[in-house]
Amino acid sequence: MLGGVGWRDLQMDGSRRDDERDIEITDVRCVVIEGNFPWNLIKVETSAGEYGLGEAFPGPASEYIEFLRPGLVGQNPFDIDRLTEHMTQLLSGLGGSLGYSQAAVSGIETALFDVVGKLVDLPAYQLMGGKYRDAVRIYCDCHAGEALAESSDADPREIYSPASYADAAREVIDEGFDALKFDLDVRIEDADTATRRLSNDAVEHKLAIVEAVREEIGADPALAFDLHWNFSVETAERIARGLEEYDLAWLEDPVPPEGVDSHRKVTAAASTPILAGENLTRVEGFLPFLTEQAVDIIAPDLQKAGGLLEFRKIATVADAFDMPVAPHNISSPVGTMASVHACATVPNAFALEWHAREVEWWDDLLVREEPLIEDGEIAVPEAPGLGIELDTEVAAEHTAPGEEMFEL
Repeated sequence: MLGGVGWRDLQMDGSRRDDERDIEITDVRCVVIEGNFPWNLIKVETSAGEYGLGEAFPGPASEYIEFLRPGLVGQNPFDIDRLTEHMTQLLSGLGGSLGYSQAAVSGIETALFDVVGKLVDLPAYQLMGGKYRDAVRIYCDCHAGEALAESSDADPREIYSPASYADAAREVIDEGFDALKFDLDVRIEDADTATRRLSNDAVEHKLAIVEAVREEIGADPALAFDLHWNFSVETAERIARGLEEYDLAWLEDPVPPEGVDSHRKVTAAASTPILAGENLTRVEGFLPFLTEQAVDIIAPDLQKAGGLLEFRKIATVADAFDMPVAPHNISSPVGTMASVHACATVPNAFALEWHAREVEWWDDLLVREEPLIEDGEIAVPEAPGLGIELDTEVAAEHTAPGEEMFEL
């Protein structure tokens, strides 16, 4: 442990346990799969011969897992909550409670739910207290136009035209989704980006995109747009006010993620709902946004915020403030299914992001006959644990350079 003796030691060696549950974690491993993001897949092995899978948010998760392994090996996987706090304590010298290290904690905790579910023959949602719904609504994160890097001589207004967004939206609706989101922070003019301000013309271009999409798909589908925390309060307010007539489901991350006051100002400036939260971790990070009513909707990322139980804590506090939850999700099918289980267990989770439409082999990563997403939703599995089986051959074909796929 870094930074001292470590008085708050949450290990429990040789604790009393029924023989059937007297098992130990024997190893924790991580492998990076190259999808549209680098997916950190995690495996927890046990002395019972059963394993669990989880996923951590993209980033240096493997380094944190190597750091945590000595503190986990020999521990009983049934003590999920204690082990989650134990990991956070071990990482305290590395920004453990509110830093990226919570991504590693999240992935390991998910794998613990998977292995414990398999050991007791129950789905993960049942271990978390049961479900409110049999399927979770999925919103499709979409892209229009093409990468500017591939069209350096082209006019970005032509590439990112309102018509291109409308065409992409129509395709997604025709695929069975009734909820979708687009990025709205694309640059269409030279600007001093350090100021976080947009010209009137750039704002009007964004409003034209939203208008074109809404006209194409009609009023019923849930439609959202993402600004990726790029803008000043003043510019964000102008955009939010301009979008009021289009009845958006939300406008996402309009200002930098740390500013509670900035979010509250934008939220109060217009009727357009404001969503944020993908950059926050643990319930402590979300608390001021909730108590100050700084946003209308929160979006924890279950592969970053602290895990499935931590998500439930966040959602429970949000529900006390009558605030809905639409989790951020850029993960593989492993993290996505973990998020489905967790979303099913809280009353206020109304939609889960899917950000892999362009990954043709996304469904192939799991051993299954039917697509994971059908009619814009994912059914909550009844099989033990996460209810999934990873196709290791497909995973091995897409491991990152220098990575070796673990065996299952």
